[in-house]
Amino acid sequence: MLNVGKIEEGFVLDHIKAGKSMDLYEHLQLGKLDCTVAIIKNARSEKMGKKDILKVECDINQLDLDVLAFIDHNITVNVIKDGEIVDKKELALPKMIKNVIRCKNPRCITSIEQELPHIFVLSDEQKEIYRCKYCEEKAAPMFK
Repeated sequence: MLNVGKIEEGFVLDHIKAGKSMDLYEHLQLGKLDCTVAIIKNARSEKMGKKDILKVECDINQLDLDVLAFIDHNITVNVIKDGEIVDKKELALPKMIKNVIRCKNPRCITSIEQELPHIFVLSDEQKEIYRCKYCEEKAAPMFK
């Protein structure tokens, strides 16, 4: 059995869909942080069968929880201090996301005006649907 040591200060992202940890690593821009990151892929899980886990040794404030919640709001975020879990963050779908995904509509103003931010607004919370603020094009899901 593989044993990855505990971290003293940081956070653990648990219950990531199996095989999606590298995508999450890229979208959260964890490679730009000057900290230790452990990626555990295809770990056994009673609840999910298989899952991925990310362990990150840095301040939780360096993590964009809105981006994480947009990608998958079912991920568990454990905050670690002095080697122990001190908090579990509940993720909720953000009302708006900015510059996380790009609008695919070729007629959207963001295709012409390159400097405009790509803003998507949550239009249907039950179905987890986001739409472009400018043209109302539906965003494709990230990991579903």
